[in-house]
Amino acid sequence: MKKLTSTGLLMGALLFGAVSCNQNSGAVDEVQTTNEEQAEGTANEDQMQRQSDFMTKAASSNMLEIQAGQLAQQKGQSQQVKDYGQMMVTDHTSATDKLKTLAQQKNITLPDSMGQDHMSQYEELQGKSGQEFDQAYMDLMVSSHEESVNLFEDAANNMEDPDVKSFASSTLPTLQQHLDRAKTIQENTNNSTARN
Repeated sequence: MKKLTSTGLLMGALLFGAVSCNQNSGAVDEVQTTNEEQAEGTANEDQMQRQSDFMTKAASSNMLEIQAGQLAQQKGQSQQVKDYGQMMVTDHTSATDKLKTLAQQKNITLPDSMGQDHMSQYEELQGKSGQEFDQAYMDLMVSSHEESVNLFEDAANNMEDPDVKSFASSTLPTLQQHLDRAKTIQENTNNSTARN
């Protein structure tokens, strides 16, 4: 009976968590806790927790790239920045779709809003305009893609699950291309700011 009650409580918490996550910028932490509770006591508990950590962080990062990319298309001054924003929306939407499918297969719940750090970065970017926006956006794209490359490299090298490992490995070259392109545009943006 105790097992049944705790299962009912867990399901209730999952449903409540899914609803409350929508408004909470700490959604990543909440979902990780939910996933950890779900994995608790299973044979693959540690592996599932590592998968949850990777997938929830990747999901939050994708949301930042997509939403910041949409903002860049609206507020960007240079065509390079606008085009980069469009590429972020396209590529990270595709990556999100693949991640959602994988998470479903692995019984991992993903957040439906950004983590607190990503939300703060996005909100700061929203307050910028003109040349200042372009510079801040490209700075963010370099730093966020450096983080993503590290996250995905670690998963590609260290995840035990072959599907998760494969997802990380196959996504990594695109992230590296994004990082390289971001650095080039960042340099161009900084040079044009210096000239003005």
